[in-house]
Amino acid sequence: MNRQIILKSRPTGMPVTTDFEIKEAPLTALKEDELLVKARFISVDPYMRGRMSDAKSYIPPFEVGKAMNGGVIAEVIESNHPDFVAGDTVLGHLSWQEIQTVNASLVTKLDQTTVPLSYYLGILGMPGLTAYFGFLEIGKPVAGETVVVSGAAGAVGMVVCQIARLKGCRVVGIAGSDDKTSYLKDVLKVDQIINYKTEKRIRSAVADACPDGVDIYFDNVGGSISDAVITNINKGARIILCGQISLYNSTEMPMGPRLQPTLLKKSALMQGFIVSNYASRFGEGVQQLSEWLSEGKLSYQETIVQGFDSLPETFIGLFLGKNTGKMLVEMD
Repeated sequence: MNRQIILKSRPTGMPVTTDFEIKEAPLTALKEDELLVKARFISVDPYMRGRMSDAKSYIPPFEVGKAMNGGVIAEVIESNHPDFVAGDTVLGHLSWQEIQTVNASLVTKLDQTTVPLSYYLGILGMPGLTAYFGFLEIGKPVAGETVVVSGAAGAVGMVVCQIARLKGCRVVGIAGSDDKTSYLKDVLKVDQIINYKTEKRIRSAVADACPDGVDIYFDNVGGSISDAVITNINKGARIILCGQISLYNSTEMPMGPRLQPTLLKKSALMQGFIVSNYASRFGEGVQQLSEWLSEGKLSYQETIVQGFDSLPETFIGLFLGKNTGKMLVEMD
């Protein structure tokens, strides 16, 4: 039996498992240049929450009654294309489906020997490239500057922390559990850690952790955490808007501080971006991240959950802080 996971209903607020449904999915005969592939790893990512609503965005919404989709690593079972054979491993933006037919032009063949395959959905995939281009192109770090990263133990944040240290910056990471803060401090050697769930006064905690102010803020979270960081920025600070996960399940837009006066007084830059803005340079990013990995300059953590049926619950777990690093589902 082949199965897929569809969006059954658009969530209001936090998604629940009943917003999804597992259904049987028929397979079609292979046409020219098509592949039959079996999923091995499926990515869950915060941006998918926005696609579950029908609000206009930079990417079309998921359709109710149709399969969810995202980053998938799959094994070729059968090939009708000369460049692929059974047993090849491929990466593509595919359906949440156990087995599916895809055009070969929609996938990339992966090297199975140098790094764990799952890394192509993490540090060598969208999260790693997001960290690389967002931090370096918008942040423009200078050695000695202070960098604050929210969501620092997430798939993007932990890469930003390490690149910032490679560039000679002092790094302050914000995360939401003792396990995450310990990982950041003990493994990634982040200079200062703030646990936002136990710290009662975030603004003061940021000021204490950044006595010389904040030069670069890589924002994965938004909300009150970002309000606190931005009140501590220096003149000429760069604020990189990567994600706003604290707001993705809000049914009403919460009122926060008006940031424009602070940005004005500090001559600060605040810029949002989507990683696809840099699509023409992805090869450059993967090459550099791969070199740093091979040289032992980067570490990476993954949270891998087993079983196709676990996809909805695993996705919801992103918004409950259940992941350290990249969250993935591995097929049984």
